[in-house]
Parts: sequence; C-alpha cells; structure tokens
Amino acid sequence: MNYDSLIEIYYVVRKNKLRTGLTAFSVAWGIFILIILLGAGRGLRNGAEAQFKSDATNTIWVDGGKTAMAFGGYQPGRRIQLTNEDMDLILKKVNGIDRKSGTAQGSLQKTMRYGNQKSSFTVRSGSPDHGYLENLQVTGGRFLNANDMAQFKKVCVIGQPVKDMLFKHENPIGKYIDVAGIPFQVIGSFYDPGRGDMDRIYIPSTTSQKVFNGQNKLDVIWLSTGDLPVDVGSAMAEEIRKLLAARHSFNPLDRNAVGAYNNRKEFEKIMGMLTGIRIFIWIIGIGTIIAGVVGVSNILMISVKERTKEIGIRKALGANPFSIVSLILQDSLIITALAGYTGMLLGVIVLELFKKYVPASDFFVNPEVDFKVAITATLVLVFAGLLAGFFPAVRAASINPVEALKDEA
Repeated sequence: MNYDSLIEIYYVVRKNKLRTGLTAFSVAWGIFILIILLGAGRGLRNGAEAQFKSDATNTIWVDGGKTAMAFGGYQPGRRIQLTNEDMDLILKKVNGIDRKSGTAQGSLQKTMRYGNQKSSFTVRSGSPDHGYLENLQVTGGRFLNANDMAQFKKVCVIGQPVKDMLFKHENPIGKYIDVAGIPFQVIGSFYDPGRGDMDRIYIPSTTSQKVFNGQNKLDVIWLSTGDLPVDVGSAMAEEIRKLLAARHSFNPLDRNAVGAYNNRKEFEKIMGMLTGIRIFIWIIGIGTIIAGVVGVSNILMISVKERTKEIGIRKALGANPFSIVSLILQDSLIITALAGYTGMLLGVIVLELFKKYVPASDFFVNPEVDFKVAITATLVLVFAGLLAGFFPAVRAASINPVEALKDEA
C-alpha cells in the first residue's frame, strides 16, 4: 500500500463520512463488546477460583444442622450437634480419608492484647492437618502439631494482620498474647490466600474445647479425599451422612440435619458453568463482530456501485483485475484494522478503569483479558474484514469497461 493509495482511500472515506463512520463504529463496537465480555468472564472465574483457593479443593465438609423430617419418634427441628466421637466414627468406618480436622466453636471473635497493643480478631480451632485443608502457608515458626493437641497446649499461629497490629516490627515467635484473659504462646505465623482468612489465629481444637467450654462438641469436620476422583468423594460424603444418620437417629434423606459437601465436586461444577458462560460470551461477541463485518461488506458493495465509472476508466486505461481487487481490499483493510484496534484499545482501557476504581468483590476479581487473545481477536477481525471486502472486489474486477462508461449511476 503506497502513499497514493492512502490518499485515495482518504478521499473515498471523506466523501462518505457518515456511512463509513457508522460501519467503522459497528466493527469497533463488536470487538469492544467482545473484550468487555471476556474480561467480565475472567473476573467471574477469578472470583470463583479465589473463593475455592482459600481451602483445599479435595475436601469434604461435614456440619450439623436441624432436622426437617420426623424420624424415629423425633419431631422436626431437632438440633444435630457433631462431636469428637462422630469424627472418630468417620475415620474408623470410611476409607480413603487423607487428612482431617475438627473445628470447635467455629469462629470466635476475641479481644487480643500484647503489651500496650489491643485489637479484636477471630480465633479458629483446628488440628495439625488444618493448615493443609485451609491451603495456608506458614511464614514463620511452625503450625500446630500432635503434641499440642494431646497436651491441650495454649499455643497459637497468627495471621499477618494480627502480627502487624500487635507486634509491629517485633518477632512474635515465642511471645505470649492475651486472648480474652487467657495467655497463648505464639508458635508461628501464616499467610492465607483466602479473602478474610488472615484476620485470625489458630489454636488446637482440644484446647479450645477445654478453655472455651466447648466440651467435646465440633462445629465442622474437615476431611481430605487426597487424589480420589470426584465421584468417589461424593460417594464418601453420602456414606458419612448415612453413618451420622444412624448415630443421631435422623432420616438419611434429610439434607438439613447434617451437611456433607464435596468441595471438589462443587468446584468442578462451578468451573464447568463458567466455561459454559465463556463459550456463550464468545458466541455473542463473534456474532456482534460478524454483524460489523457484514456492514463492511455492504458499504463496499455500495462503494463499488458508486465508483463503477471510475473503475471502468481504470480498466480502460490498462488496470489489471488484481489492481482493482487490491483497491477495494485496501478500503476494507483500513476500516476494519483501525476500527478493530480502536475497539480493542477502548475495551482494555475500560477494564483497567474498572479494576482501579470499582471496589473489589468476593465473586468478581480482577476482570482482565489475555493480551494474546485480544490481539488474536483483532487479527481475526481484520482477516474477516478482508474476506468481507473480497466479494465486492471481485465484482469490481468483473466490471466491463464499456458498460461502466455507459453507466448513468
């Protein structure tokens, strides 16, 4: 494409400013919408992954609830309280369990002090395997161990916000913090990728049951299924429900009495749904782009008709079919390339502004589009634009010079 060709394209565009502008807008809008939709889909996927990243995905969560069905002489509405004995029964009867932990009292909000510093954080109890099940990383010291559990030790592992608030720049390992009037020795610190999971400390569940009047009660039993397939993990969850139904005398079909959730199954279900959404987004985006490309083809058809005499004169002066085809294709290339690039650029800018100024959400995180995908989509659009211009170009090349010069259009 030489300078003369660019000047010629400029005059053609200037002559049909409105029509060319609307066509270019439709092309730019198509790639813009595709970029925005892809970014939104990525944001939803990132949010879902962030939700599951806070815990190991190969886990079964078991928690007590209230019965919704009458059974064995009991009326509905009876509270099912899990205990240490329930965990022992599950570990004894169910094969394939890789790791386990029990949470007593769930999450307790307690005031914590160290020296002159004071703040309120969450106390979460667990066992040595809880660090794996929560997908956390120990950043200093160590996590809970079997000896802590057996001897009911008053020890704790603290999150980074707790460390920053109470200890500032001091090394917390070996120090004691006052937790609601009870001294706990800090044995480690941790980082957890889960949103909201850092503002807490971990203590042994046996200690929690002893010092916070938990007796032998457990709120949630956490179990890891290792590398077992999803269907095996789901079968284990149902087996656990039946075991607890027999122990606590409730209907095994009563889902409200005890919850047994296969986290990996839920993860794969949500990821599958998001993949479906992504495919749908591509269909919508590509459909919008095709509409723009069809517009390019139509405007070039009209342009060829309007320039029939000009093309006839060119051919009469010796222009070959290739030069005529390239003349029309250059129009198509310029319109689609500039419009496509503009749409892509605006889409990326909007996503960046959204990330910068819109508050983060637990379910919508870092909407973005892969740069390679954006470039590829734009190049595909340009190629489609060239295809759209091909048929008007062939029509132009087939014009008979004599008939063109007689044309009164």
